[in-house]
Amino acid sequence: MRGLSLRRMFRISRFQVFLVAGLTLLAAFMLLPIVYIVNHAFKPFHELFLYPPTFIVKQPTLQNFYDLLLVTQTSIVPMSRYLFNSIFVTGLNVMATLLFSVLCAYPLSKHKFPGKNLIFSTIILSLMFAPETVQIPRYFVISETGIMNTYLAHVLPLVAMPVGVFLMKQFIDQLPDALLEAAKLEGANEWMVFHRIVIPLCMPAVATISILAFQSSWGNVETSTLFTEDETMKTLPFYVSTLTNGLANNVANQGVAAAVSLLLFIPNFVIFLLLQRKVISTMAHSGIK
Repeated sequence: MRGLSLRRMFRISRFQVFLVAGLTLLAAFMLLPIVYIVNHAFKPFHELFLYPPTFIVKQPTLQNFYDLLLVTQTSIVPMSRYLFNSIFVTGLNVMATLLFSVLCAYPLSKHKFPGKNLIFSTIILSLMFAPETVQIPRYFVISETGIMNTYLAHVLPLVAMPVGVFLMKQFIDQLPDALLEAAKLEGANEWMVFHRIVIPLCMPAVATISILAFQSSWGNVETSTLFTEDETMKTLPFYVSTLTNGLANNVANQGVAAAVSLLLFIPNFVIFLLLQRKVISTMAHSGIK
């Protein structure tokens, strides 16, 4: 009987084999853009313009990264300044987005007040608007508040993230009201309930919003283009976009652009790998098990 149960346990149906094989092929297909980005950064100049283009680099080289160092040494503003601005602005944006998303989602989920449904409906409606539709109103807001050429001009336009509020509210909805009421009966005030119960249980949603906020800020060019005129206040993605401006630079600096693109991609990739389990938990609306 024991041997029969073991055979049943390790028996694999044809459907399971087909499912595993299909998912493996899909995972390999989705890895192709990452493989291309890495290979493109190490291609020598003559391989960058081969036709038909090659997917895998044949003669890998570090020349693109050396050229990047030469370009940055001749620029008026060093690349380290752009990198510092990107890191500083991205850190501020992630923290501010998390703070506003959680503070907005908690009362919408667990409190009753006039206009609650209208506010949430407005947030859902804002998900339908493309970013280009709010560029002009956003510019007037930044200009009238007098924060042009400051770090706030990079952070303030990206703080309001409707998808972050939506994800956080949906996750907090999974928390039972009985748990929060029990904490209040034990003497916990509203801040203690929020800080010690809601936030720890919503860490998967916090991780997901952190990734979304990081991606929107790390690769953002809009704030540097529209809201800053001082070159020392611009970010690294804007600097990357200037490397291939113009017909001549579009050809000569393709290797440099490929190297910088890899450097910009690595932080996104690393952060996603570190927080991917939390993301899956958020999408499954796990709540309390």
